[in-house]
Amino acid sequence: MIPTSADGLTPEYLTGLLRRHGRIATVTGVTAEPIGSGQMAGSYRLALDGSGDDVPRTLVAKMAVGDEAQREFASGAFRNEVRFYAELVGTLDVPAPRTYGWDISESGAEFVLLLEDLAPAEQGDQIAGCTPEQVAAVAVAAAGLHAPRWCDETWFDVDGFGPVTHDDRLLLESVLEPMADALRGRLDLSDEEEAAVAWLVDGAGDWIERPPSRFALTHGDLRVDNVMFAPDGRVTIVDWQTITPGHPLRDIAFLVSTSLSVDDRRREERGIVAAYHRALSERGVVDYSPDECWADYVGSLMQAPLIVVFGAGAARPTERGDRMFHTMLNRSAAAIADHTP
Repeated sequence: MIPTSADGLTPEYLTGLLRRHGRIATVTGVTAEPIGSGQMAGSYRLALDGSGDDVPRTLVAKMAVGDEAQREFASGAFRNEVRFYAELVGTLDVPAPRTYGWDISESGAEFVLLLEDLAPAEQGDQIAGCTPEQVAAVAVAAAGLHAPRWCDETWFDVDGFGPVTHDDRLLLESVLEPMADALRGRLDLSDEEEAAVAWLVDGAGDWIERPPSRFALTHGDLRVDNVMFAPDGRVTIVDWQTITPGHPLRDIAFLVSTSLSVDDRRREERGIVAAYHRALSERGVVDYSPDECWADYVGSLMQAPLIVVFGAGAARPTERGDRMFHTMLNRSAAAIADHTP
């Protein structure tokens, strides 16, 4: 049985999981401490006792938690994350945690990932935001996700990664207005925030169905809550549940528009997008000008209210979650007002 609470991460279970993935280890004792602020899964720092030189004394376990209906709803996201670590990360050059093993049920509603403990790196805080220098570092790191398989048609051969279809558009449009209404009921929106939500509802169908001019594997939720910042300035991107092929500037627009204060974003966004473009060029992306990159950034700003509306609808409601979604919407609404007619 794949555990769905930290109590199930027993020495016997962990020993078996590590050995199935080629790790020479025997776990004799374990303590689990909850960490992070995930909206869909639980994360725990594990302190391990036992023997074996192939496994560190601490690991992070990420796993499906909550009731069965909630886990089944998120099963596609859980499959994505396991797939990323099991099959895809080795084809990319993005800073992501090392993985020590994984387990997932046939339904996808139960999973466990054993990941590198990145301490003393600290998780970013979406509500507090971060500095332009930190956002630039994340954007440059994201070039290591996008550039190695830039416009690689084989992404669409991966199960579940096919191009967006008209049926996908119809499904989105059928649920978007009710989810937007639910968000309006939960949050006290300003006029600018309401305008961004209305703009999303009106235009999202056309936006998602339009074939991207460039595409790569996208993180889909690239924001500072999903980044670990080391004391030396290095960044590691985590939470790979929403990966999908799409326009890579959606990641950058979402990151920049939701992670910086409005004033910082207005001052620094062009420089951050330029740094990202330089990193793409250094990694071999050609026939893509800085002006095209900037235009794609502006054209991708809808990613932020889209993730806010769907994220708030899918996540377990919490006080911090509502503050986070409202903060993200507030910042991105200002960016939309700045850059769209």
